[in-house]
Amino acid sequence: MTTRQSIDNFINRCESVILFAEEQYEEGNRQEHYHDVDYSEAMMDLETMLQQLHKMTASANAQQREQLHRVRLKIQQLQNKMILLNHDRPLYSTWH
Repeated sequence: MTTRQSIDNFINRCESVILFAEEQYEEGNRQEHYHDVDYSEAMMDLETMLQQLHKMTASANAQQREQLHRVRLKIQQLQNKMILLNHDRPLYSTWH
């Protein structure tokens, strides 16, 4: 069984990763692809947290699983937004 403190610490780490990814999403939305490395890093961090979250869920009680489920939804929604942003669009168009 996972302790309450370890779940709280994990959720706090998730929230930090989510905040960083949201900042990168907003930055990417404004400046297109000038910060590709940070944007990619944020996406990898989200995926890493999602993998760790699945491991934590296996040893969590029902209340903890509910907390982790809400965090998982936030992470996945942000991942979807970041994927759909079209961050890799070209700086100029070849269409005339």
